[in-house]
Amino acid sequence: MKKIYLIILSILTISTSQAWNENNPIGARSSGMGNASVSFGDVWSAHHNQAGLGFVRDISAGAYYENRFLLKEISIKGGVVALPVKGGTFGLSISNFGYSLYHENKYSLSFAKAFGDKLSAGVAIDYLTTKIAEGYGSKGVLAAEFGIQAKPLKGLTIGAHVFNPTRSKAADYNDERLPTIIRFGGDYDFSEKVKVAVETEKDMSQKAIFKAGIEYKPVKEFYLRAGIGTNPTLTSFGFGINLKNLKIDVAGNYHQTLGISPQLGLTYIFKKTETTTPKIE
Repeated sequence: MKKIYLIILSILTISTSQAWNENNPIGARSSGMGNASVSFGDVWSAHHNQAGLGFVRDISAGAYYENRFLLKEISIKGGVVALPVKGGTFGLSISNFGYSLYHENKYSLSFAKAFGDKLSAGVAIDYLTTKIAEGYGSKGVLAAEFGIQAKPLKGLTIGAHVFNPTRSKAADYNDERLPTIIRFGGDYDFSEKVKVAVETEKDMSQKAIFKAGIEYKPVKEFYLRAGIGTNPTLTSFGFGINLKNLKIDVAGNYHQTLGISPQLGLTYIFKKTETTTPKIE
């Protein structure tokens, strides 16, 4: 009974920040930095901000698992792929939240193009589904998202992203619609060892969220991370290890009422491709 109560409380708590089928963040590196990721440029940009794919020159893929509040019934799973081609980069992102009796899925196909080494733009088409067992059925909705990233100064990246600008309808009852979410932020490399990222997120029907994170590289190929977030208040931490073509990221978020959410992310670079666009770490 206690476990069922925690599941219900968790879902209700999560739902206060975003409406039907929320756009759950995925990626352990991002999570370890408070999910301040709108300005990052890597394979996980297929989910966070598609513009970041424009700076990706390697064929790569990633997988993610989050045991939210240590309850498998509200776990989050995800996967991403980046495929650079002549003229841009295609991205694929898939995520799942929930368990057999209730779950949400998001399938996203994106494309991004860099205009030189200082500007990139990307768009995505999403298909989001929600299914409730016990005869309640399922619902699917199309949505879109787009983003831009700019590098005005050395070491500085600025990003902006909009999810569901068309306010796609989720249900006829009460004119229920997917949330429209705007994110803006940036990251700055203070040195080869220290990166700081900040971001603000605004659901048009909710209070704004502030996020901030730091990444520190004490030695080659090893990273330490920490971050904070508001509404609800979360603290995060994590570390990363780069093993040639494989990257392993471990993170955790802490909610003062519901507890810890451990996460694991794996990223693999399959092939080095020739391009004039600089590689972004």
